[in-house]
Amino acid sequence: MKWKLTGRYLVSILAIVAIVVILNVVILVTLLVNDRTGIDDVESNSGETFTRTFNQYMSLEDGAPVVNEDGITALEEFGAFIQILDASGDVVSDVGAPVDAPDAYSPIELIQIYKYKDDDLVLYFVGEFETYSYLIGVPDAKEDRALFMLDPEAIFAYVSRATVILLIVDLAVAALIGLAFSSILTRPVYRLTERIAQLKARDFSTVEPKRPGMYRPVFANLNDVSQTLTTYESEREQLERRRKEWMSNVSHDLKTPLASIQGYAELLEDTGIDETERRQYAEVIERQALYMKELLDDFNLTMRLQHGDFPLKRETTGLEPFVRELVIDVLNDPRFATRDITFSSTDAASRDVDRHFMKRALLNFIYNALLHNDESVTVCVTVLGGTIIVQDDGNGIDEADLPYIFERYYRGTNTTDALGSGLGMAISRDIIKAHGGTVTVTSDLGVGTTIQIDLP
Repeated sequence: MKWKLTGRYLVSILAIVAIVVILNVVILVTLLVNDRTGIDDVESNSGETFTRTFNQYMSLEDGAPVVNEDGITALEEFGAFIQILDASGDVVSDVGAPVDAPDAYSPIELIQIYKYKDDDLVLYFVGEFETYSYLIGVPDAKEDRALFMLDPEAIFAYVSRATVILLIVDLAVAALIGLAFSSILTRPVYRLTERIAQLKARDFSTVEPKRPGMYRPVFANLNDVSQTLTTYESEREQLERRRKEWMSNVSHDLKTPLASIQGYAELLEDTGIDETERRQYAEVIERQALYMKELLDDFNLTMRLQHGDFPLKRETTGLEPFVRELVIDVLNDPRFATRDITFSSTDAASRDVDRHFMKRALLNFIYNALLHNDESVTVCVTVLGGTIIVQDDGNGIDEADLPYIFERYYRGTNTTDALGSGLGMAISRDIIKAHGGTVTVTSDLGVGTTIQIDLP
């Protein structure tokens, strides 16, 4: 995988370099062939151009060539002289020619002085007028003439070889640089790939890579993700463990009343029992059936609350008389008739609540305070405006258990009452949330627990 990434990156660099080199060569050749900017300007003022166009100043008078006044002026301005030759190479006339200039030129001499610049002091140019030819000499000329012998095949071979060498050298340099650079880039990418594969394999250990370079923030984020996943995995395992424990408890809770119902049903079949015993057995069966119904109702209700399928029938309710009546109902329960439960109210407000479900939620909190503590516990229920507080001075809740008391599959370590679905606190919390309220729990071991319900 590592070399695959490096190879791809290296190939991309080589391809880019090859394209750049080819484009540079094409552009250079195109400019050399087509772009004559500056060359034409030089040629327009050169001695060659001056010579080719000088015949405009010449005419024939009585069959002899003559340079007019404009031509003489042009020669003076250009700093040149002219010698006019007949077909035999003899000089028939001249303008400004040096006294030591030849009177005749052979074809070889003309080629020599034009092509090879035989005279180092004078640069000669050759022109043609009618049947005559003329030489224009420019002493101390700023221009120069150079002779090049070109072999097209040799030039093509040279350019081809140079191009190949250039490409090989450029590609080799690019390969070396690309390999070094791509290694720097792809090594962390390879490590990132390995790190992600490690997370995929559920290995959430953190890793500190060597020389992460520009990828340091990425590795830091992956380590953060690893720590987060570690936390989630731990919470998931705890949740799964609680779910299994909860299912085991609920299974036990259902089996117990079922066993009672089955046992007493079998006793009812005995013809030897009297009517009083028959009624007692029937009452036990009814009580156990009601208990099972309550468990099943709790399961159904918690699922509806969890999925939002929970319409409320709200009505404006004064919190002070509503909560006071709840406390009286608890005291009227024979199980809690002798328990220490107090009620107080200050500036109690009214709220739109579903009286049935709000009563259930508050009773769950009060019953928990009574059932999970000894009989000497004092429970204080207080209404302050739109806030309801249920406070006890009982055993308290362990700090490790406190974050989970509203979980659906949770029973605290200090829970001694095996009855119940284990859904009471979750149902109460969800009922309060359905009303738009919040529930806050604070507790200290050996001091007690305070539950605060704030209704909007």
